[in-house]
Amino acid sequence: MDFNDQLRAFSVRIPKIIESVKTEEATKNGLILPFLQILGYNVFDPSEVCPECIADVGTKKGEKVDYAIMKEGKPVILIECKSFDVDLASIHMSQLFRYFSVVPAKLGILTNGKKYLFFSDIDAPNKMDTKPFLELDMVNLTDQNIETLKQFRKESFNVDKILPSALNMKYIKEIKQILAQDMESPSQEIVQYFAHQIYDGRLTKNMVSNFTEITKRALNQYINDVINERLKSAMAPELSEKPEEKPVDEGIIEDDSEITTTQSEIEGFYIIRAILSDIVAPERVIMRDVKSYCSIILDDTNRKPICRLYFNSETKRYIGLFNNEKEERQVINSIPDIYKYASQLRDTVKKYDIK
Repeated sequence: MDFNDQLRAFSVRIPKIIESVKTEEATKNGLILPFLQILGYNVFDPSEVCPECIADVGTKKGEKVDYAIMKEGKPVILIECKSFDVDLASIHMSQLFRYFSVVPAKLGILTNGKKYLFFSDIDAPNKMDTKPFLELDMVNLTDQNIETLKQFRKESFNVDKILPSALNMKYIKEIKQILAQDMESPSQEIVQYFAHQIYDGRLTKNMVSNFTEITKRALNQYINDVINERLKSAMAPELSEKPEEKPVDEGIIEDDSEITTTQSEIEGFYIIRAILSDIVAPERVIMRDVKSYCSIILDDTNRKPICRLYFNSETKRYIGLFNNEKEERQVINSIPDIYKYASQLRDTVKKYDIK
């Protein structure tokens, strides 16, 4: 398997072994060391992966970091490990912070085997930043995550190239967080910025309140429009490849002449494909339309239902999710609302891919 496939296979494996990962030591052996192996490091060679690496701090002797990735006899990445069930957001970074100031490493990682927080000294030389420039969830890896991790492989690791990328990643991450906050609750600055562009009157308290709601709706509608436009572009070459309709497992025989696949169903199908592209090849996700609903299945078999789209009604739309083979319907107010159920859709597909 190539690097991408190894990471995806490892990502799928993590939920299957978490029940047996109860301690920090088990987390290291079951999750962290295998991840380092995928990156190409020999975890059995202390000249490459040094366990309990000594990082004396001032008068405190014998301070040790869990692992250090070594290059030419010097640590280049420090790794502090926590148990799988530890919430990294609650961890005080003082320990890793101290290590960072006394060793030549420019990169530090805090991990519980599932989440990885990557730190550097972007804000001040030789002083670890308080915020990570990169956060990874190994169970929900994206294509972008995998491309980023390629920079950390043994064969391509170059700290001089990574640090400029880390700077960009840090700022992009923080801008995305600001945008996400403004999508949910627009700041006064952004509301006034847009209001001054389109409104010549005085911004009273009531007008600011009105523009706050208008700005929120405009931002969300714009994102939805961008998503829909990209979906339409992606659909164009494939519309002629619609799979042959077949009767569903329930024994319902549909009259093909009465089946109409709507634009909404097609858009929903491509959103689901996009969501699942992190864990399965897109061509494995198939749409099979019948009169009463549009079925999304894996590997073109009704024995692997992913979900059902009930988009025929003009007043209410539903998505049918499968949990232990039972279908549960959820109301969909707009097509992009499907993204709210991304984790459930991925969990369903992962269940079928258990070997």
